[in-house]
Amino acid sequence: MYKSELDNHIRNKSISNSFVFFGESSFLIDMYTKMLTTIDDANILEFYYDEYDFNSAKSHLSQASLFGDRNILIIKSEKKVPKKELDILLAFCDKNPDNIFVYAYYGSDHKSYNNKKTFAKSKAMSVRFFNPKDYEAQNIILQLAQEKGANIDKYTVAHLLSVHNGDVALAANELDKFVLYDRAITTKDIDNLVYGLGEVNLDDFIKKLLHKKDFKEDLKRILEHGEDEIRVVTAITAYLTQLYMFNIYIRVNGAPNALEILGYPAPKFVVDEKSQLSIKFKPEIYAKLHELLLDSELKMKSSNIDKGAILLSTLIRLQKLLK
Repeated sequence: MYKSELDNHIRNKSISNSFVFFGESSFLIDMYTKMLTTIDDANILEFYYDEYDFNSAKSHLSQASLFGDRNILIIKSEKKVPKKELDILLAFCDKNPDNIFVYAYYGSDHKSYNNKKTFAKSKAMSVRFFNPKDYEAQNIILQLAQEKGANIDKYTVAHLLSVHNGDVALAANELDKFVLYDRAITTKDIDNLVYGLGEVNLDDFIKKLLHKKDFKEDLKRILEHGEDEIRVVTAITAYLTQLYMFNIYIRVNGAPNALEILGYPAPKFVVDEKSQLSIKFKPEIYAKLHELLLDSELKMKSSNIDKGAILLSTLIRLQKLLK
């Protein structure tokens, strides 16, 4: 099923007590996992990624609840739980309606979970979450803002999402800043308070730089927005380091794994983009680029010189090194 169907079940109080969440939106997977497992006095066991242990999970769901509390099991993983083990865990929930089990799968192989027959023998609700459309993203942020007590209207929310290139997770993280204000948040507040504006522009700028496109106007706007020249250099260095990690991992293993490279699951389009860009450059090029950037950073920090001139010169030299 899809998010809209799950929402109907929640409204009608006809939801199951076991769920398999998967799809393109890690944010929605997280949001609904939290929504359905936040229960007072519940006995919760949560496994993150490689922590999953079948025997512990099975024992948790099979044990009697203490003092009438509910047993809740949450598994968050980019790797698939073996089907036989998953069926057993779901069966425990079928037998005991007080149990709650959420399997949040962050991997990209959705085929088997997208098949209605996969969990036909259980009461589990298998839900695929797509990245929310613009109006859905706005409604989500408005709802979260209301829950947190942030005074913000839909037009300002739209601007906030635009600042973060439509990333709902990043936009949601900004809401805590706005709760501190006892007035309505404006689009001007977004520009002043949301550091992500610089980050998003900087990220796009770095990609343009590495594709050997003209970057001067972009650089001018970034600096005018208040970015520091040293910050620009360190951001490029960090980005290249990440690309180099992708490059090495792909060369050794043949395919990327965001969890092992970055330490967290990333959207498929991000992984694909960074993988393709990372393999464009040979290891010796990465070494030269890092040497150039670190040397420039040191120069900027060492004396009262024109950091803007050093930055521009560095970026021109950087593009010349790219092959």
